Amino acid sequence: MSENVSAVMEAEKPEPIRGPGSCDDDDNNKSDVNLHEKQPIAASADNTQEQTELHQALTHSPTENDDGDDGGQAHLQPTTTSTYIAATLSLPHEILFVAVICCAQLTTQAGLAQTLSIISIIGDHFGLSKPGDLSWFVAAYGLTVGTFILVSGRLGDLFGHKRMLVIGYLWFALWTAVAGLAVFSESSSVIMFDVARALQGIGPSILIPNALAILGSSYPPGPRKNMVFAIFGAMAPGGGVLGSTFAALFALAWWPWAFWSLSITLVLLAGLSIVVVPSPSPSPVGHGQPSQDHAAGFWAKLKRVDLAGAAVGVTALVLINIAWNQAPIVGWRTPYTYVLLIIGLLLLPVFFYIELNLTPYPLIPLKSLKNPSSIAFVLGCLACGWGTFGIWLLYLWQFHLQLREASPLLASAYISPVAITGALAAIATGYLLGRMGPAWTMVVAMSAFVTGISLVATMPIDQTYWGQAFVCVLVTVWGMDMSFPASTVILSNAVGKGDQGVAASLVNTIVNYSISLALGFAGTAEANVNKGGTTKEDVLRGLRAALYVGVGLAGFGWVLSLVFLWFDYRGRSQSKKEDGENGELSSSS
Repeated sequence: MSENVSAVMEAEKPEPIRGPGSCDDDDNNKSDVNLHEKQPIAASADNTQEQTELHQALTHSPTENDDGDDGGQAHLQPTTTSTYIAATLSLPHEILFVAVICCAQLTTQAGLAQTLSIISIIGDHFGLSKPGDLSWFVAAYGLTVGTFILVSGRLGDLFGHKRMLVIGYLWFALWTAVAGLAVFSESSSVIMFDVARALQGIGPSILIPNALAILGSSYPPGPRKNMVFAIFGAMAPGGGVLGSTFAALFALAWWPWAFWSLSITLVLLAGLSIVVVPSPSPSPVGHGQPSQDHAAGFWAKLKRVDLAGAAVGVTALVLINIAWNQAPIVGWRTPYTYVLLIIGLLLLPVFFYIELNLTPYPLIPLKSLKNPSSIAFVLGCLACGWGTFGIWLLYLWQFHLQLREASPLLASAYISPVAITGALAAIATGYLLGRMGPAWTMVVAMSAFVTGISLVATMPIDQTYWGQAFVCVLVTVWGMDMSFPASTVILSNAVGKGDQGVAASLVNTIVNYSISLALGFAGTAEANVNKGGTTKEDVLRGLRAALYVGVGLAGFGWVLSLVFLWFDYRGRSQSKKEDGENGELSSSS
């Protein structure tokens, strides 16, 4: 076991580890900042003493002097400094650990897609048929997933990512069950269903950033970390296919069972998380806070959540999203739609002012981000790409269900190739990311988004499935499964270990909020073009208008990716030039 751990730690170059009693030099008395510097650990036959100390550190068990409050974490206790916990796990345990964490992504996408295949069945039960009403079944879920992630990642940094992971699974399970129970509501049942869908989305908003933070703090930067994040991203298309397929199957009996069965699965995953997921090593809370802050009381930690920034930011995002998704139903001439939009837009600069100037614990550590301009371009591409994906996904389903009159189960079969191609794309991204670099990865991803959405937007109704429909399913998934791992790795490496939850929150806020907001854009275009959708021609006209909005978003994201590529190329050239000049100066001196 110690030899395997040493080999892994040597390959991944983790942080130095000091076990109890291994204080042979003065370096052990350095500050916390120095303790977190990464240095390679050499494991050779000639330094068996160092291997012994490494083994002692990794197998250290808590003593009576250890802090008993581990923030709801599991059996792995810290030594005098932090380390990457993946190296302490046996291979079977590591596989199970990664599987349980990746189920957070799997179930999140299953929750999103479970209404897509049976959206008309649910609408018929509640007496709804307008596209704007039906889109809320998807948009309400995406709204809260994208909005509350901002706060959830910060809570994980303070209260423990494993604890928040378990809470996320349980919250997700509760409101998934309530969404199914909405079938028994005799009055205003659709309101109960929409509210339950919104509250259901808070579960994934807790799960995703804390799952990614656990992975981010468990692996050092390198190929292994890239591959783990790629596997996490590969769960997205598979989860969507599972959610839509099982929803279609359960709808053959009774559609609420699609929600109740997912709820049961989530409870089981919560139990597995308690047993399987180990504790990440404690690290600074972020923004320069010492690791001892993890032992602070509840109220002391709560003060570091940035409640003012959270309240303003969440309110702004919710108001903007509601305005865009409600406008297709009631129209922009209804005063409250544009009033909500104006208030939300005015609150955004207030939020950034709080984050930059007022709070010592910002939700988004803008001042501590490395290469903020590059990150801005990456997040811009991510927003355009995943907004396009949301439009592509909803309206491809509508194309099959309404225009081609496919059954929910057959439509699920039409979409199912994304599970295979998505997994291949994500794993390939994990391999290619370190060779292509994030800039080229984003260009390829945005090209896939542009191609996929364009194929659907121009697809004839009577064309065979093996034409544009099949090809677009193969192509589009490369966009989502290349952009998500690339962005996650970039953000994870751009912040310290204490801000891993915040980094994950930022990526997933962009992803999920973009999906929900883009559906509002597309729904507005559809509602103003389809003339009520009374004929198949009008329905087709509305769907194409919505899809062309996606084409525009994808095209803008592609342009952003080219600009990012140019900046990246210029930065690399400048760095090589400076290195060459420094080398000449060193040789001359």
